[in-house]
Amino acid sequence: MPAPSAAPARARLPIAVYVLGLSVFALGTSEFMLSGILQPLARDLSVSIPQAGLLVSAFAIGMVVGAPVLAGATLRLPRRTTLIALLAVFGLGQAAGALAPSYGVLFASRVVSALACAGFWAVGAAVAVSLVPVNARARAMAVMVGGLSIANIAGVPAGALLGQHAGWRSAFWAVAVLSAVGLVGVIALVPRTEVPTGEDRPQLRRELTIYKDKQVWLALIATAMNGAAVFALFSYLSPLLTDTAGLAESWVPTVLALFGVGALIGTFIGGRIADAHLFATLFGGISASTVVLALLALTAHSPIAAVALSLMLGVTAFTTAPALNARMFNVANAAPTLAGATTTAAFNVGNTLGPWLGGLTISAGWGYPAVAWTGSALAAVAVLTTALAFRLHRATAHSRVIATSSPAAVQPAATPETERA
Repeated sequence: MPAPSAAPARARLPIAVYVLGLSVFALGTSEFMLSGILQPLARDLSVSIPQAGLLVSAFAIGMVVGAPVLAGATLRLPRRTTLIALLAVFGLGQAAGALAPSYGVLFASRVVSALACAGFWAVGAAVAVSLVPVNARARAMAVMVGGLSIANIAGVPAGALLGQHAGWRSAFWAVAVLSAVGLVGVIALVPRTEVPTGEDRPQLRRELTIYKDKQVWLALIATAMNGAAVFALFSYLSPLLTDTAGLAESWVPTVLALFGVGALIGTFIGGRIADAHLFATLFGGISASTVVLALLALTAHSPIAAVALSLMLGVTAFTTAPALNARMFNVANAAPTLAGATTTAAFNVGNTLGPWLGGLTISAGWGYPAVAWTGSALAAVAVLTTALAFRLHRATAHSRVIATSSPAAVQPAATPETERA
């Protein structure tokens, strides 16, 4: 469905965008809930905490591979049909995880679920963006990301509670049920779309040309490093809270919920300001995450500081999420499906890299506070990458003005995205 050519700046978003956000709630709960059930899962399957943490990386690897592959494979298929099929596969993957007799089977089920999750996110993001005008893209993506935020507020803590009181497998069954609810919503409320024909027919070769653009790669790196910074810590937040800060294991769901509250606040803030101030949102949010992670590394032994900074990290990390998504759609506007897939893949490159690096620091004997230092360093790389992207954007905007100006008018004018800085 083509985007409206014009709309009021604060036009109401279509209900289908909210349905997609609710579906993402189920996906996000599955992706993030391991942080709250890591310890009982590791005990039951007789593996170490770092090995259990690799299940987070397994999901992320599936997302990295699945997003571009499934986006390309389904490029010419009806998007609604694709969303239904992927959500069904995801739900079956959750059931397989709940029944897994061994670590290896659970690992495989996580990869399969991630493939379906990646495809759903990539296609769903393209659908959400196609339903709104250009000046509402960050708001639409804020709704999608909001599903992840609510997953952190409600889904992840609920999964932790289920893991503690009914066994970790019950959390997987709960997500399977959520997936079924999301499936009903997509079938009932997401509109059918016609597959374009003729010159408008999607062509993978044409969409792949976006990867020739330096700005696409800079946006990809910034997204990946921001995700790695957060998940280097978040994947091991539960043992950091109990083993380092000295909190009882029963506190873990509460702190995870606070992180989710912070994420929802950050998503709301980012969705409100990113369309008007894109680069400022990116700089502010990622820089703040760098500082928060460093402070957490320094004060991890204080229960009060650990709890407060977990909340703050949710705010800072998710303030940037709508802006990161909108930025990718802006620089890859000619390939909306691959733009969504690329953002998903980049985010999950970070989700793979962060837990892996965090596990290395733990295995090296540096302790759980070291994962916060790792996250802070990764966030600093994201800040530098964003600065380079902004500099390149300003330079190319200047060049475009010079190239199209008369000799008497060579002063660079602000582009819409420059004004959003």
